[in-house]
Parts: sequence; structure tokens; C-alpha cells
Amino acid sequence: MKQKEIQQQLGPLIPAWFQAHKRALPWRGISDPYAVWVSEIMLQQTRIESVIGYYARFMEAFPTVEALAQAPIERVLKCWEGLGYYSRARNLQRGAQQVAAQGAFPKGFAAWRAVPGVGAYTAAALASLCDGEAVPVVDGNVIRVVSRLRAVREPGPPAAARPGMMRWLQPVIEASGAPGDFNEGLMELGETVCLPRAPRCGACPVRALCKGAASGAPERFPGLRKRRDVPERQFAAFVVRNGAEVMLVQRPPQGLLAGFRELPMVETQERPTLPRAKTLLRERFHLVASRLRYAGTLTHVFTHFRQVLWIYEVIGSPAADGADAAVPGFYRPETCAVTTASRRILGLGQRRRGGASGEG
Repeated sequence: MKQKEIQQQLGPLIPAWFQAHKRALPWRGISDPYAVWVSEIMLQQTRIESVIGYYARFMEAFPTVEALAQAPIERVLKCWEGLGYYSRARNLQRGAQQVAAQGAFPKGFAAWRAVPGVGAYTAAALASLCDGEAVPVVDGNVIRVVSRLRAVREPGPPAAARPGMMRWLQPVIEASGAPGDFNEGLMELGETVCLPRAPRCGACPVRALCKGAASGAPERFPGLRKRRDVPERQFAAFVVRNGAEVMLVQRPPQGLLAGFRELPMVETQERPTLPRAKTLLRERFHLVASRLRYAGTLTHVFTHFRQVLWIYEVIGSPAADGADAAVPGFYRPETCAVTTASRRILGLGQRRRGGASGEG
């Protein structure tokens, strides 16, 4: 079957299949552009199962674009805590502030694209879902589906593949008559049927059009990209408690995990001895440890590096010469936005109180 024939037939098939098989999700069937916007930002690089609970809590906390625009950023980050890719939350609020100031939601791809934090992918999704504009959305699922339809072995990384995929899909979405359903349907197909491994070709509505399925080995398309090595960084992390409160440091307002609070940490080349850990604690955080014990190790993986955390539980007090220094404060972790790695360490400490691994 020629490419143009595939494109012509594909357009109407996807929306019809989607209407018959779509999953019931809390953001579907909603006409509020704000609610759709929140869901689209949360769904970027995150599995649907992980998003559902966060979406409900976020919409309860910030039910309107005005509520989000006016909220303190730490409260926004607290609602996002654990979902990852936290720049999404900050950018969502920046965009909400602009939309609230304008007094109206954008209409169409170009207008959505002009909102801070809204990239081409999100703008295409919002324009098609909210405004009925025929703009294709291309994510990892769509790249896989289209690569198999066309038997393309090497579409390249998503950023490089996206323009060509959009061009190929443009006449298809125009022929669909339902741009929003087409985009959602193609992504749903990749999520539930056209799986990376063991695709369910027998349940696929477009199997007859698929060159990958016709080859007998659809998993070959697209070819798997080689995973790059992830560097490792080591840190000493200090747990200092004061009743229900714990000592936390606020991260800088820019960069990785901007604005979040975390346990006091110092990057090291190896696990510090107990005397060395005491010295680091005083030098960096002006805290004198009367007791300090090594409590174990935790590994936390980011996108670009793996973090190995050497955990020390501490009883101590501020050093006399640190009165004018920026000494970390004590906080109840449930009241502020805390990094996932620090929350994991605190959770470990609650479960294993009492078992010492060395003390000094």
C-alpha cells in the first residue's frame, strides 16, 4: 500500500477507535482549557498512572488559573512534590500568571505557543483539544506508532524526528475531522496497543495499514537507541532532628530542584569517616555534632546522573562562630516542598530507628 493511501485511510480510523476504546481519565471530556493544560503539563515524561492522583490534588488546591497564578510558589511545588521535572510546575505557574493577567485563554497553536513554558508539543495538544485546530502532536508513543506504520528503522531522537513526523501527520489529521480525538487516539494507541515490546497487533485498528506488522517483526521499528552512561556523584547527607522538625536547606532559586528544601548535603569523593563527617558538618553548616552515626546508603537516580547518598544521623547544636552564618533551619517536612531524595532518606530513618551502624 502506498504512503498516500495509508495517510488517507488512517485519519478517520484513529478517532473512531479512540471513541470506542478510550480509557476513562479525569481530564477527558472537560471543556475547561485550564484543566486540560494542567493535565498536559503533568503528562509530559510521566506515566498516566502516576499523574491521576497528582492531577486531582492539584486541581483541588488550584481550581482556576487565577488561583494558580496567585499561589505562593512553595505551595505549588509542594503539590508537585514527587512528580519530578519540577521546572514544569514553575513554568505552568508563569504561564498561568500571563493568562490571568490577559483575562482570556489563548486560541490556536500560535497563541498557546506564546505562553511561557508552553512548547510546541503542548501548544499542539491544547490547540487540537481545546480549539479544534488540526495540529499533530508528536511524543514518544506517536513516533513509535508512525515508525511502525511506515517501517522506519531509525527515526532519530525525538527532537530530530518530530518535524518530519509532524509533516507526515499533517494531511492525516486534516482528513480525520476530529483533531483532538485523533491526537489523543494516536497516543492512546501507543500507550495501550502499539507497545514497545510485545505489541498487541491483533487489537490494532490500523494493522492492515502497518508495514511493520506486515514485516512480521514490528518490534524492530523503530530501532532501540543506545542508552548513554549515567555518571555517579556521591554526597554525605545529614539528618538533624528537633522533635517533629528536621534541619533543611533551601536550594537556589535557579537550576536543578530550584526552590525545594533538602537535607544538608556535601558532595564527596568517597564515604566520609565519622570524624570527617563531623568536620564537613561544621565547615559547611556551622553545626557541632555531639553525636553522629552512619545510618546507611541510598541511591537516587536523576535524568543526567546517579546520586549516591551516605546518610548520617546527627545530634548537634550551632557552632558559636556560626551565629552570623546562613545556618539551615528546622521545618516539619509535611509543610514544605522537600526533594524526593530527602523524603526517601527521612522515610528510611523512620522505619529503622534504633539500629546503629557506627557512632562517634
